[in-house]
Amino acid sequence: MYRLLRAPLQPVTYSRWLHLCVPVLLLAIWLFIAPEMPWMPLLIVVPFGFVPWVRAAEGLQARFLLAPYERGGAEGTISAEPSARWGDRWRTLLWLQTRMLFAGVAVAATVWLPVITVDLIGFAFGFGPNEDLDWLLPSPLTPWAAALLAPLPLVLLMVVVVLLGELITLVAGRLLGPSAAERLSALEVRTEQLLERTRIARELHDSIGHALTVAVVQAGAARAAGDPQFTDRALNAIEETGRAALEDLERVLLVLRESAQPASQRPTLAEADRLLESARASGAAVDAELTGPLEKLPGPVTREGYRILQEALTNVLRHCGPVPVRVRVEMVRDGLELEVTNPLPDRPSFSTGGGSGLRGIRERASLLGGRADTGPHEGGWRVRARLPLERIR
Repeated sequence: MYRLLRAPLQPVTYSRWLHLCVPVLLLAIWLFIAPEMPWMPLLIVVPFGFVPWVRAAEGLQARFLLAPYERGGAEGTISAEPSARWGDRWRTLLWLQTRMLFAGVAVAATVWLPVITVDLIGFAFGFGPNEDLDWLLPSPLTPWAAALLAPLPLVLLMVVVVLLGELITLVAGRLLGPSAAERLSALEVRTEQLLERTRIARELHDSIGHALTVAVVQAGAARAAGDPQFTDRALNAIEETGRAALEDLERVLLVLRESAQPASQRPTLAEADRLLESARASGAAVDAELTGPLEKLPGPVTREGYRILQEALTNVLRHCGPVPVRVRVEMVRDGLELEVTNPLPDRPSFSTGGGSGLRGIRERASLLGGRADTGPHEGGWRVRARLPLERIR
C-alpha cells in the first residue's frame, strides 16, 4: 500500500507510462486508415519480431524507460543485444504482441477514466451526464455523490498505470532478458575481470613488496655498518630499486586505465639481471645460472617467470636476510624450470603453507598449466617452479 501511495512521486512511474503509450502511434495511424480492423497492427509487427536489431532497440528502450535504475550497471534483467538465435526472435515477437495489447489497455484507461471524472464533476455542478457513459454511473446519483466519486477514476488511473508498469517490466525481464548464451558470455566476461583484478593485485604485491623489502634491508644494513661508503652504496641501491618499482607501478596503472598495451609492457626474464643485482646490493650472495634462449620464451611464461623469481628473492630477503642464494633458470625442450634455494636462519619466519606471496607463486604456475613447490629442502628453503611451453604455444 505504501508503495502505491509513493508511486505518483517516482519518475519511473511516468517513464513506464510513456513506454506503455509509445505503440499508440501505430494504433492511431492504423485506426485512422482502417478503423474496422483494429487488430491489424498485431499482424503488422510480426515480421519485425524476426529482425535481430529490433530486439536490441526494444531492449534499449525498455532499459531506459522501464528500468532506469539499471541504466548505469554492467548487468541487468533486460538485454540490449540483437537476436542471435531463433528462440530470441520468437521471444521478441511475443514481446511486440504483448506490448501492443498493453498499449491498448493503457490508452483506454488514460482516455476513459479522466472522461468519467469530468462527467462526474459536470453532473455535480448541475450538468447532465454524457449519455454514452450512463451505463458507468450508478443510478440514482445525487450531485453530492457525484462530487465524492469524481476523484476515484483518477485514483484508479494511477493504480492502473502503476500495475501495468510493474507488469510490463516483469514481462520485459522474461521476454527481453538475457538468454542462456548471453548469461554465459556475461559470466565469462565477469570471470575475466576478476582474474584481471587478481593479477593486478599480484603485480602490486610482487613489485612494491620487493622494492620495500630491499629498501628496508638496505637501510638496516647501512645503519648497522656505520660505513659511509657502504651507506652510499645502500642509498644508491634503494634509489634504483625505488625507480624500478615506480616503473612497475606505472605498468600496473596502465592496466587500470585500460591501456592498449597492458601485458606486453610488463617485465620479463630478459630483465632478470635487474632482480639479481638488486638482491646482491641488499647483501645477498646470489649465485645465478641462467641457461637457454630466455628471450625466445612465450610472453605469458617469461612474464610469470619473472614475477615468480621476484617473489622468491623477496621472500629470501624478507624472511632470511642477506644470505647466500642460488638461482637456476633453465629453458628446456618443453618448459621453463626455475629454482631458488637458500639456507634457513636459526629462527626462520617461513611457513610451509601460508603467505600470499607463496600462494601467488603457486597460482601463477597453475594458471599456465605448470606446478610450483615451496618448502624446506635439504636444510634450507627451496622454491621450484616448472612452466610448460607446449600449452602456451
